[in-house]
Amino acid sequence: MLALGEVIHVASKIGRPEDTSLIASEGRPFLSRAEFRDALPAWLRGTAFGVPFGVIPAGGAEVPSFLSYGAERRLDRNRKNPMFGKGAIRGVAGPEAAGNATAGTAMGALLALGLPTSATAAIMLAAFQQYGMQPGPLLFERSGDIVWALIASLFVAMVVLLILNLPFAPLWAKLLKIPKNYLYAGITVFAALGVYASSASIVDLMFMLGLGILGFMMRRYGIPLAPVLIAVILGPLAEDSLRRALAVSEGDPSILIGSGITVVLYTLLTIAIVFTIVSKVRSRAKADF
Repeated sequence: MLALGEVIHVASKIGRPEDTSLIASEGRPFLSRAEFRDALPAWLRGTAFGVPFGVIPAGGAEVPSFLSYGAERRLDRNRKNPMFGKGAIRGVAGPEAAGNATAGTAMGALLALGLPTSATAAIMLAAFQQYGMQPGPLLFERSGDIVWALIASLFVAMVVLLILNLPFAPLWAKLLKIPKNYLYAGITVFAALGVYASSASIVDLMFMLGLGILGFMMRRYGIPLAPVLIAVILGPLAEDSLRRALAVSEGDPSILIGSGITVVLYTLLTIAIVFTIVSKVRSRAKADF
């Protein structure tokens, strides 16, 4: 939906005049004080989004990253000088902070509680078990030397990433100079190869084409893709959790609303939905007025 939908969207504009000039890079590898002050609120908000999602099985960093980006975009509309579309640093700072916060807390949940709250954490849990290690409260006592070495490696990895990204960022930006016909043809080929390699099925390629057309239609008519992607991530997890809950309760659906925390969560979800609907109705009423 993302890759092929974007390819079809670009292909639909063939023959139309467009601005192909690139903005000359005049950036710096470090933030100025003004940029730091501008990015700091987005970092804090992104961290607030990411930390809760790191300790619950909600699909990893994708969901809080999308939520953080949407929140920053909505907040930007209320500023005197909206910057989204012109190089808004908050549009990068917020989602990146959310993703980093999710990764950190997911590692903490895996090591301290033994809960794999993301696909990466699940792979690491399988690796731990293969070597006879069981993540959980006793892990620090039984395999403390390995755990502290793992935590130290995370700090080393952050330094290595910083060293690699600072000089290579201009190189990644030069990818925009690749002619669109080569770039998007390559994207299509790699997307098809990835889908076909997973099961060697032509039917999957047909599904890919159909989903690509659906993504293009959603892009064409202004329907956001982020909720669909979040649903794809959370859907299997929700089905698995529902199946497990009904198995534990022997088919009694009242277990879904039988505790105080579920009532609180449902109440918050209802408030969020009602608030969203009211906001949309008010914005449309103002536009019509």
